[in-house]
Amino acid sequence: MLDIHLHVRVDVDPLRAAQNHMGVCDAIERIAPGGKPADMSAPNVPKVAGIDPLVPPPAQTPAPAGAVIQDRLAGWVSDLTTLHELTERLVGTSALDEALDAVVRAGATLVGARRGLVALEPADGLGPTGTVGLGLAHAELGHMETVPRRPAEGAPEAGDPGPGLFGSSPDLFHEEGLDPLHREVAARLGYAASYALPLNGPSGLLGSVVWLYDEPAEPVERQRHLVGLYVRYAAEHLARLVELERARARVAQLTEELLPSRLPRVSGVQMAVRHRTGPRGGGDWYDALPLPEGALGLAVGSVTGTGPGATAAMGRLRASLRAYAVIEGEDPVAVLSDLELLMRLTEPARSATALLAYCEPGKRKIVLAGAGHSPPLIVGERRTEYAETSLSAPLGMLSCWEAPSVEISPNPGETVLLYTEGLLRRTGDAMDRAFARLHAAAASVPRAIRDDPGAIADHVLRTLLPEGLDEVDSASDIVLLAARFD
Repeated sequence: MLDIHLHVRVDVDPLRAAQNHMGVCDAIERIAPGGKPADMSAPNVPKVAGIDPLVPPPAQTPAPAGAVIQDRLAGWVSDLTTLHELTERLVGTSALDEALDAVVRAGATLVGARRGLVALEPADGLGPTGTVGLGLAHAELGHMETVPRRPAEGAPEAGDPGPGLFGSSPDLFHEEGLDPLHREVAARLGYAASYALPLNGPSGLLGSVVWLYDEPAEPVERQRHLVGLYVRYAAEHLARLVELERARARVAQLTEELLPSRLPRVSGVQMAVRHRTGPRGGGDWYDALPLPEGALGLAVGSVTGTGPGATAAMGRLRASLRAYAVIEGEDPVAVLSDLELLMRLTEPARSATALLAYCEPGKRKIVLAGAGHSPPLIVGERRTEYAETSLSAPLGMLSCWEAPSVEISPNPGETVLLYTEGLLRRTGDAMDRAFARLHAAAASVPRAIRDDPGAIADHVLRTLLPEGLDEVDSASDIVLLAARFD
């Protein structure tokens, strides 16, 4: 049994009562003996009718340290959430102009600006270049382009976008040494301050971005930090898109070099072609070859695969077909048979589709042979119909290819459309529905443009692939060759 002194047992009840009314810490401080100031050991306020009176808090109570930390954490979480949303939006862009627009909009949100523009000007001079504005009309962007360029000296830093655009200024009209033309443009467009950042990619300067304020202003330190983080990431994303755009341009240039530079002029027939190369480069091709005795050879085809390999195979296939067509072009079946044998020997891992038409414009006579290719479409005043062709396998699929030819006779003024399946695949529909849509697009050609094969081809593309689907990125190439017979 412990020996507990009496005076200790007596102090237990007041301690418990104080804990109930004032909290543990305050109770211990008030009841603990000795060494405390008088105000800290003041007696309890007497109860009234058994109820503790409300004690008003001090007039100025400093915020607890925990609340300050929580506020800071909440601000950091909000900033990180905003950055995450903006970068996710940027990552979702695959086209360069779309990404530039996302960058200038996101930066305007972070720095609190209403207008801005981003200029893409890679320092290596290899392109591509362009300017995208936010809240600026085309004419206003033109005025901005007149502002003198900054010299390319030293590495650009925050606030100094380097060569191309003007830098940061919290008050343009009171800044010393400002170019008079810059001041004139600012007054004309109605902005009084600017904040700019460089777009530094892994391989060098890509361009610069600037945001404009209507009144003298500048972003605070927190805003500068956030937009700096965003622009650093955005520059890496833009650098990847720039390299992709350059690769696409090289593939497109190579493809165009392998295709006819212009269509020949042959009496009795007018021709036009529309060709679009996919982003990775494909194997769709066309040809129009003058033959002896005023004849004309028309061909379209597609090699399996994408990329430089498919493009090179397409070039070899087209060159071989031209040689065979000159020798025995009046017999398209013989030409395709020779081509199939050559492919089996030289391109055993590939297959291809092809359609060859031997045309005699003076007689309006066409002899066709196809290897796994879609039939031509005849468009005229009184009919819009697919030509009946025999079914056959693509080249390279069988040990020995051969299929009968067919003969068609277009009426005066009718146009024959030759195309590749890439045109149908870009619709996104099943093949039967894509064929029906192509037929409807050709049937809707206005009478006023039926004499122009180029206008017919453009109308079919716009109708079949609305909203610019004939221009946007797609894995499929497009070939549409229109031949109008007089």
